[in-house]
Amino acid sequence: MKKLTVLLMVLCTSLAFTTDATAQKFSGLDKSPADIAYYPASSREADKSARVIYSRPQLKGRSLAELAPVGKVWRTGANEATEITFYKDAKVGGKTIKAGSYALFTIPGEDEWTVILNSNLHQWGAYSYDSDSDVVRATATTSTDSEELEAFGIAFDDDGNLVMGWGTTRATLPISY
Repeated sequence: MKKLTVLLMVLCTSLAFTTDATAQKFSGLDKSPADIAYYPASSREADKSARVIYSRPQLKGRSLAELAPVGKVWRTGANEATEITFYKDAKVGGKTIKAGSYALFTIPGEDEWTVILNSNLHQWGAYSYDSDSDVVRATATTSTDSEELEAFGIAFDDDGNLVMGWGTTRATLPISY
């Protein structure tokens, strides 16, 4: 019995030091938190057509042109490249896209944005972007809104079109399902 008591004391003591030594260190909050947009957006609608997973960078006094330069491929958010999933075949900018997941890039322009669906998933930013893997390029029309968005955002409108907004810029990509 004495040996069992000593063994239990040694075990409990070692466990106390072990959990302390392997405690996980968590970093602070992500400065560009991840977000998800669905179409349809209603949580009551189970039959989803599309989903976008992206990170939300902040302007923080910078201009949109600094963070998403006109004429250059942009990851369309922050951190990993934005990912769009179609749960059924869709038409993006009038072009048929098979159900599946794609990296979503954009090339901001003055009057329109080029939206790119690319087959290379899980890229960090646009650093390894390869145009040979483009599945489709489509045009998103731009407009200006009176509401200033500090954080980049993506949503689907009531018709299922993809709308990207940052600052006062809005870019709308026509999608049909």
